[in-house]
Parts: sequence; C-alpha cells; structure tokens
Amino acid sequence: MNVLLDHLPEFRDGFLGTLAITGASALLALVLGVLIASFRVSPIPPLRAFGAAWVTLLRNTPLTLLFLVAVFVVPQVLVPGASPFVLATLALGFYTSAFVCEAVRSGINTVPLGQAEAARSIGMTFSQTLRLIVLPQATRTVLSPLGSIFIAMTKNSAIAGAFSVGEMFGVAKLLSDEGYAIAWIFLWVALAYLVITFSISGLFRLLERRLGVGR
Repeated sequence: MNVLLDHLPEFRDGFLGTLAITGASALLALVLGVLIASFRVSPIPPLRAFGAAWVTLLRNTPLTLLFLVAVFVVPQVLVPGASPFVLATLALGFYTSAFVCEAVRSGINTVPLGQAEAARSIGMTFSQTLRLIVLPQATRTVLSPLGSIFIAMTKNSAIAGAFSVGEMFGVAKLLSDEGYAIAWIFLWVALAYLVITFSISGLFRLLERRLGVGR
C-alpha cells in the first residue's frame, strides 16, 4: 500500500498516459481499419491488393518490432522530432488496424448481397453503398469482436513503456528499479489495467444493448 500512497502522482500520470495512448491508438486503428476494410471489399483490384498486403504484413509482424521501427526509423526518415507518444500511437494504431479491418470485413460479409445489388440498381456508387447501406448493418455484428480487439490493444500498450512513453508499466519499471517490492507494484498496475479493460467491456456491452445485438 505504501508504494501507491508514496508515489500516487506517478501512478496517476501512468494511468492517464495509458488512457491517452489507448484512446489515441483506438481512434487511429478504427479509422484505418474501416478504410482498409473498404479497400478489401472494393471492386478495384489495386485497392484489394493493398488492403490484403496491409493486413498480412501488420498481422504477421511482432508488435515490438513495429515499435522499434516507429521509434528508431520513422523519425530518421519521415517525421523528424516526433514525440515518443506519437510514435508509439502510430505503431500500436497501425498494428491494431489490421485486426479491426478483418473484424469489419467479416461484418460486411454478413450483410446480404442483395442489399448492395439493390443499392447499385438505384444508381448508388460503391462508396455510397458501403457508407449508407452496408456499414450501418455490419456494425451490429462487428461490436463484440471490436471490444475484444480494443481490450487486447490496451494490454499491448504496455510495450510503449519500454520506449520512453509515460504509462503504467513504465511507472512499474521505474519503481522496481528504486527497490520497491515488485509484487505490490504489479498489483496496483494490474488493478489499473482491470479498470480500463472493464470500462471498455462495459462500453461495448452498452452499445450492444442500445443496438439490440443478440447473444
């Protein structure tokens, strides 16, 4: 208990840091995931090929390797002077977007083909059909897997602590280096992660109830 009370500001900052990187990465992953999923079901072959390559590359690359590329390569080549938080968000968001893409694509595939054919018959374009007809119907199917993906992403954010990003596991490493009992440190860190993951789970359960998703 003493380690928490004596270092409450550090735990608070770490908790807020984990929330920040989780929220920013989730938003990036959701936007990219939906975009890449639309590429994967596009009638344009180059877009389908790009979407397939994106998913294959990111899903089969270790997340730690993506962090290494983001932190040590990207600043040298693309974004000089970017903060560790931004770079970690890019790595985590890009990685998670591949899983979001596949969840969204699976949801799109559950929408009856006749819906898209009817939309095309009245002159709607592919993007209009996807945005106005298909995605709203696919949302009900996608919610449950998305909740699991974002919970896993929250836990994956712990890797950011090894790359100078202020989050819970970074605080744990700092305090363990100062000689505090590791068991107590990890107890409070674990409780913090439970608060975040249960909140995400509760949010998605609420969305499922609002949309009448059956179980």
